[in-house]
Amino acid sequence: MNATTLRQQLAERGLAPNKRFGQNFLIDEDILDAIVDAAELTERDTVLEIGPGTGALTHRLAARAGRLVAVEIDKGLSGFLAEQFADNPRVEILNADILKTDQCSLFAEELSAGRGAVKVVANLPYYITTPILLSLLPKDDLFSRFVVMMQREVADRMQADPGSKDYGALSLAVQYYALPEIVTLVPPGAFYPPPEVTSAVLRLDRHNVPPVSVKDPDRMFALISAAFGKRRKTLSNAIAGAPQLQISAEQVRSALDQMNLDPNTRGETLSLSDYAALSDLL
Repeated sequence: MNATTLRQQLAERGLAPNKRFGQNFLIDEDILDAIVDAAELTERDTVLEIGPGTGALTHRLAARAGRLVAVEIDKGLSGFLAEQFADNPRVEILNADILKTDQCSLFAEELSAGRGAVKVVANLPYYITTPILLSLLPKDDLFSRFVVMMQREVADRMQADPGSKDYGALSLAVQYYALPEIVTLVPPGAFYPPPEVTSAVLRLDRHNVPPVSVKDPDRMFALISAAFGKRRKTLSNAIAGAPQLQISAEQVRSALDQMNLDPNTRGETLSLSDYAALSDLL
C-alpha cells in the first residue's frame, strides 16, 4: 500500500496519524516481509503485536501465527482493526496501553500450558521503545523472541560493545536478557508519514540462561545505573556517589584491585561479566 492510498483510507474514517502516539505507519512491503521472516513464525506460535496501527504487519502475522494479540492504544485505529479481523477468531484486537497491561493475564493460557514462548513482533512507538522492552524482557517465562522496529540509534545502543560511543546501561540491560542483532536498516520513506530518523529492525533472541552468573541481578543493575549516571567520573567516584548503593570509593577501588582493573577506570570500559564480578565483590 502506498502513502496516498493509506491517507485516503484513514480520511474516510476520520482518522490521521497521531503525533501524540508517535504514529509512523510502515508501508514498505519488503520491510514488512523482512520483519515477519525474522520472526520465523509457525502455526504453533502466539504473537504479541504492539502498536499495530493500520494493520499492514498485522495481516502478515495473522496469516502465519496460531494466535495473535494486537494491542493498540489509539481507540480509532483499534476500531478500524477490529473491523478488519472481525471474522478471524485467532486475532484479538485490544484497545489498551501495553505498559498498563498485565501480559501474564493476557497470555495465561500459554503460561498454564507451559508454552511460554510468545513472540513480540512490532513497529514500536519510538518515544517509548526502551520502557516497553525493559518491561517485557525480564519476563523470561513468557517472551522468547522480539522482532521490533525502532530508531536506529537506539538499536545501535542495544547491541553496542564495551568502549564504543553507543555502549551504556541500555546495552548491558538488553544483553543480559537477550542476544541483539540488527536485521535491516529502514529509511524514512518506508513510512507514512516519514519520520525524521533512520530506523532499524532489531531481533532479540532470549538467552535460555543469562550469559553471566550474578548473586543479585537487581543490585548489579543498580551498580550499572550509577556507573553510567555520571560518565565523566571514574567508576569508583560514580558508584561512591550513588546514595542507593551506600558504597565507599575505597570499597570500589579495593574490588577493582581484586579484579586487576585500573582504579581510575570508567564505567564504559567494563563488560557485563565485569559488572557481575564487581557486584558480587561489593
